[in-house]
Amino acid sequence: MTKARIDARFASLKAEGRAAFVAYVMAGDPDFDTALEILKGLPAAGADLIEVGFPFSDPMAEGPPIQRAAQRALANGMTLRKTLAAVAEFRKGDQTTPIIMMGYANPLVHHGFEAFARDAAAAGVDGLICVDIPPEEAEPLADALDASELSLIRLATPTTDDKRLPVVVARTSGFVYYVSVAGVTGVKEADAAAVAPHVERVRAASGLPVAVGFGIRTPERAAAIARVADAAVVGSALVEEVAAGLAANESVTARVLSKVDSLAKAVRSARVEGRPV
Repeated sequence: MTKARIDARFASLKAEGRAAFVAYVMAGDPDFDTALEILKGLPAAGADLIEVGFPFSDPMAEGPPIQRAAQRALANGMTLRKTLAAVAEFRKGDQTTPIIMMGYANPLVHHGFEAFARDAAAAGVDGLICVDIPPEEAEPLADALDASELSLIRLATPTTDDKRLPVVVARTSGFVYYVSVAGVTGVKEADAAAVAPHVERVRAASGLPVAVGFGIRTPERAAAIARVADAAVVGSALVEEVAAGLAANESVTARVLSKVDSLAKAVRSARVEGRPV
């Protein structure tokens, strides 16, 4: 299936006239088994697509909540190989929900681009977001992903101007991830009115759905973004539920999935007739 799962999911949601809810979770946070339990529960809780972060010691684009999630996962022995193993376990019970891995170049270089692409496809991964490889240096990675029919999903930002945008979206497939705020994850809030013209610009340049992430923490904000974008991505607000559950000695899985449920319902409430994709 590989990247076909992403295309099929967005086509299905277009027919429904609504945006996707994309849930980000950190593999191995707070431990392998709990994180896998969360991952398996995401589709039933309302996640249309799932981003699985693979932990790295220096996640430059992340704010404190996801930094701490990565630290918890690394402290419990999580690796890129174990992340792939978790996806493979998820796929035993779910063959339709797209899985996007998100992370940084260092673990990928260590694993080898071709080996990673083959292993990821075998595990049931559909695409990759690599935060810190610019387009000018991404050809070897893009070639490897293409050979295994995986989507390379690139980031556009508020500072991506019209001259730069064609470079960013070249060889991108599945969707484009639009970073709604300047800065790291989990700090500022996304403003739908400010985001809307950028979404239209990126969609026109790429011909692909546009997912908006960074700065979406509440159901109200998720619904507002869902009215102007093809997907709303939430990460920091979910990993914060892991930390809160640990601090309160409560079920981490229940807390995360309850948060997903409230956000997904808000996105589903924001139907837009004739949504362009």
